[in-house]
Formats: sequence, C-alpha cells, structure tokens
Amino acid sequence: MMHESAEEALPALGTLVRGEPADAFALLGVHATEQGWVLRVLLPGALSVAARGDSGTWQPVHASALEGLFTCPWPHACRRAQLRVQWPGGEQIIDDPYGFGTLLEESVLQRLGQGDSDAMRALGAVVTEVDGIAGVRFAVWAPNARRVAVVGEFNGWDGRRLPMRLRHAAGVWELFVPGVEAGMRYKYQITGADGRLLADKADPMARWAEVAPATASRVAAPAQWAWNDADWMAQRGRWAEQALSIYEVHVGSWQRDQTGQILDWQSLGDRLIPHVQGLGFTHIELLPVSEHPFGGSWGYQPLGIYAPTARYGAPEEFARFVDRCHQAGIGVIVDWVGAHFPDDVHGLQRFDGTALYEHADPREGLHADWNTLIYNFGRNEVSAFLLGSALEWVERFHLDGLRVDAVASMLYRDYSRAEGEWVPNEHGGRENLQAVAFLRHMNGTLRHRHPDVMLIAEESTAWPGVTATVESGGLGFTHKWNMGWMHDTLSYMQRDPVHRRHHHSEMTFGLVYAFSERYVLPLSHDEVVHGKRSLMGRMPGDHDQQLAQLRAYYGVMWAHPGSKLLFMGGEFAQYREWNHDAALDWELAGETGRKGLQHLVGDLNRCLRSERALHRAEADERSFQWSVGDDADNSVFALLRHDPAVPDSVLLVVSNMTPLRRTGYRVGVPVAGRWQEILNTDSAHYGGSNDGNSGAVASEPVAMHGHAQSLQLTLPAFATLYLRVGV
Repeated sequence: MMHESAEEALPALGTLVRGEPADAFALLGVHATEQGWVLRVLLPGALSVAARGDSGTWQPVHASALEGLFTCPWPHACRRAQLRVQWPGGEQIIDDPYGFGTLLEESVLQRLGQGDSDAMRALGAVVTEVDGIAGVRFAVWAPNARRVAVVGEFNGWDGRRLPMRLRHAAGVWELFVPGVEAGMRYKYQITGADGRLLADKADPMARWAEVAPATASRVAAPAQWAWNDADWMAQRGRWAEQALSIYEVHVGSWQRDQTGQILDWQSLGDRLIPHVQGLGFTHIELLPVSEHPFGGSWGYQPLGIYAPTARYGAPEEFARFVDRCHQAGIGVIVDWVGAHFPDDVHGLQRFDGTALYEHADPREGLHADWNTLIYNFGRNEVSAFLLGSALEWVERFHLDGLRVDAVASMLYRDYSRAEGEWVPNEHGGRENLQAVAFLRHMNGTLRHRHPDVMLIAEESTAWPGVTATVESGGLGFTHKWNMGWMHDTLSYMQRDPVHRRHHHSEMTFGLVYAFSERYVLPLSHDEVVHGKRSLMGRMPGDHDQQLAQLRAYYGVMWAHPGSKLLFMGGEFAQYREWNHDAALDWELAGETGRKGLQHLVGDLNRCLRSERALHRAEADERSFQWSVGDDADNSVFALLRHDPAVPDSVLLVVSNMTPLRRTGYRVGVPVAGRWQEILNTDSAHYGGSNDGNSGAVASEPVAMHGHAQSLQLTLPAFATLYLRVGV
C-alpha cells in the first residue's frame, strides 16, 4: 500500500474542493497517509459531520482548513463510512459514495467502444443496490471531459460534492450515490476538454425528465410494471397478412380537458381508445413522444430519446396506455427521430466540450433547414446510443412499430444543401455511407430480435430497396411512406373538377411503382399545416361538394394498394389547419355531414379488414388491375383488386371525380354474376344523396375493357363505389 503525506495531498485536495479536475476517488473516502488511516468527505455548506463504520459508534469528522472538507482518523479495517451531516436546514444520514469500488464491468465498457447497444443501455441513472445499500448508479459517456460531477436535488445542485470516477478505456464516468431514489432530479456538471465549465447537461440516457420547459433529468424507477397484453403480443406479427390502417395522433392537441389543458396518458386512453375502436383503425401512430424541449417541434427535435415526454405523465403511465391499447386490439406505433437533434445547451451539443454526438464540420453536422445537429453515424458509441433507444421503445414499452423520421435527410450528404455546402463520401458520391450502414444495422438488429415489429421509413426519394431485406442489400424497413402518391393525388383533388381531365395521371401514376416497395399511403400531419390547408379545405366547391369529394377520395385511397394512414381530424373533416397548441374542432364532429364521414371511415376500415382482395397481397402486383384507367375526359377510374390465392375474390372500385351524374356507364369485369354494391360514398348514411345502383347490378355478356362481361352502372357525382361479385 502506498502512503501519501499530508503535504502531497494538500494541493490536489485544494483542486478538488474548488470543483476543478482531480481524481476524487484517490482523495475522498478512506485512505492511508503517513499519519495513519483517514476519512475525508467533501460536504460544502455542512455545519458539522459525524461518521461511523462497522462498530456503529459515531465520531466527529473535523472541518479542515479547506472549505467543505472534513477529515478524521479512521480504523484500518473499515473501508466504508456512514455520515451524519448537520445542514442549516436539518440533519441527514448518508453513506459515503467514495467507499465503493468500480461499478460497470470491464466487458461492458469494452463492448461499448465496439458499438454494442446493450452496453450503452447500461449507462444512465439506474436504481440499484451495491453491497446491500440502496441508491442510484450514475454513468455517462463523456470521453473528452476533464471532470464530470452529478448534481441534483439530493446534493443542493452543488457541483463540488459528487465528482465521478473516469473509466479511461471507454470514456465513461460513473458514481454510485447511496440514498438517491426514483423521481429525483439531476444533471451532469462537465468541465470540457479545454478546461471550461459547460452548462449543466441533461443525461442523454435519461429514462425520465422534468416537464418542459424545465430541463433536468429524473431518476426513473425500474421497469417493473405489470403487462396484460400477452394475447396481443403473441399475434401482433400478423400485420404482414392482415389489414393495416393507422390513425395518426399528436397527443397534445387531439383533445383537451374542459380547462384547455392537455390530457395525460390515462385521460387520453379513456377517450382515444374507444374513438379508434369505433373507426375501425388497427393501429395508432403517435407523433414523437420522446422528451423534447420545444413543443412547437411537435416532438421532431428530441433530446431525450430514451424517455417518454413528461408532458403527459410518467414512463409507467405511458406503458399502461400502450397496455390498454393492446387489450383493446389496437397496435401502437411511435415516430422515432434518429436523424438529428436540437442545439439546446443542456443537451447533446458539444456534450463534453467537443463534437461528440455530432460532426465537427458544419457541412456534415448542421441541418440548416431545421437548425439542428446531425448525428455522427460513423462513431460506434453514437450508433450504439441510437440503436439502444430504438430497442428501449420496443422492449421496454412493447411498441408495435417505429416510424423513422427524415430518412431521406440521413441518406444523402447533400440533402437540402447547395454546391460547396456538403462533403462528398470517400468515393466522391453524395450518399451518406455511414448513415446507410447504421440504418441497415439498426433494422437488421430489430428484425432479428423482434421480427413481429414494424419499421416504417419516412423516405421521399427513389432510393432503391428501402423495404428490401438487409441480407439482399436493402435498408431493411418493413414499410415506406408513399410520399409521391400523397402529393400527386392531393394535387389532383384540389383542382377544379373542370381541369382534372388534364391531370388524370396524378391519380394513376402511383400504380406505376406501387409494388416496388411495401408502402403506407399517408395523409399525414405534414399535409394540414403551414398554409397547405386541411384536407377538407383543399377540396373545391361548396361545403357539400367538399365533403362529397373527400368521401370519394377516401374511397380511392382505401382501395389503392398500400396500407393506410390518416391524421387525426381527417375523419370528421376538420376545416381549420392543425394547430398543435389547441384541440381539434370537436364541436363540428357532430354535424350531419361530418358524422357521415366518420361512418364512412369506419366502414372503409371494416371493408379493408374483411375483404381479402384489399389487404392479403397489397405488395403483390397480381392483386391489382385497371379496368378503366384512361378515361380522362370523364375523370372516371375503375380498378380491380384480387387476392391471388383466391381467384374469385374480386372487388371492383369505380370513382367519378366530377359533379356530373353518369348513367349507363359500362365497366368490364372478369367474373359473371350479380355484383353487390357493398359501399357507396354517396350513401345518405355518409351524408350523400343516396344515388347509386339500388344495391346490386347483374353482369351482361358485353365485352369491355378486355373482359367478356361488363356492368352498366350509375355513377353518382363525386362518388366512389365498391362492388363485389357473388353475394
């Protein structure tokens, strides 16, 4: 055992007391000196301190000449002390945190440097016991920091009191603090690589946080809540062969309480779950619920990607919400942001005084559009951090899918950048090879561990193989948002009907590539903000015509190959643009026409579930056939949907996108028989005029559109009809 002299210790102790970089574990706690064994504790602001070891006898610990430092002789055999501290506000009994050895195993630290996500998930604030003593193990990755200390409500936010131990091999700082409990607030005080003290940082690995605009992390309780969704979890992977229809929700503005306050998870579940059940959606998709500092970002600029935002309740309350959805037969998808993060000083930016999570070069690390920072996907620990977050949401909260935001911005180095504002890859190209490798690694890992979970890409370019498997060279997503279909068809629908004949291809072009990926057709939040108007507001004509066209459009959407997504409010023709700071206009939802639209959405979803032709092979080109795709003059479309495994499962869908009622309109069909009109968007039940075909039409042996049989139909104005043979 090396012994230190008091003279050798004093300079370092002065550094420690001033809150400057020093090896706290070499100085605090029990140590051997030339004068014998001593106990040193650093408790700035304490009036007096007593300590006891195994004997249970309290002895005074004397104040030294250095402010806040207390020392006393100590028995050689006792390496740990319990402290009785008299503060100005009262007495506290605590265990000395500097009596504990290293915490994280060397194998964990080694795997972290190799990019192991499970090793990264070992960091953060973990409620645990060490040697039978309860407390919290804090661990944070900050390899270039010169000093890191835990500050929180348990130490008066005093950065001098709890400096951490550096595990040099991995750049991880750790400390076990006895007596800290779940719910307590904390941050990290970091001295950067250049010796400057940074703004206190929230924990990147925090599983809970204060309610914004407060910025501290909170110690989360262990995830020991009971789940009651075993039946759901056992069968949720059947999305590949069943209907997928998604209701997109921004939690803070779906509904609010009587005082205008946002709903918590319990209240949201009470209202949202029966609403979604009534509409027949299979899943809800939540705009990001990761912790985020600015509500106006809608969650798309998160800083706490391991923590459900505290705006709506504690983590266990979010888990209960998911559990309730599952018990009600509703899946839960969450938007997840792994592309970028905001530059708030308490967050990830220059976390240890260097560009740690982001790139140092703004040509690689800055999103000028959003004033956010881009993750350095090529760094092992950053990759582990992001993948660990995705796994946490799936495993800790039983999520059924992640919709990955802004994938296009990840894939291209020149995304939204002018010439000279971006750095080519090592081959001179524009592809972000590190981001591509990360996405493949993340999706491959998730699909290997959880093959029943959906991974949905918001990707707006023609990048090939987004939903192809990683093994075949694809990105490994299960679905991709079909942004082209959305933009084209909305462009068509907002045109005056007299001009639609000149833009017929905007409704048909999507079928050229409809089977190149497994698509979701999204009418999302992005289409009802920033001056774009609501879906209802985009439809031309008077109020009744707008509703009729919206009904007809939904009829086309639900018949088009691809899963469905509708943003909240679309089911009752919300007229104002979406405002994230206020509830939807639910007072309008009870109006006759708007209530009829809700009935239609419910019936479309039920039809989607029950009609095998609409969902069984939506990614198979054999499931679709045009009957009438070229009647631009009349703005009429007629398509056939099939289940290739069941030849007779044929559904005919015909749309008339003009205000003119058409009679005697002949459409070729592949099967002879009586075709029942199973859905008509002009039904009075939906708010229409009840025009149509009296419920059924018999085919006639009149050749048309390549078929030996045809139907002579009445097409109501602005309407879509679904007809099925043999009923």
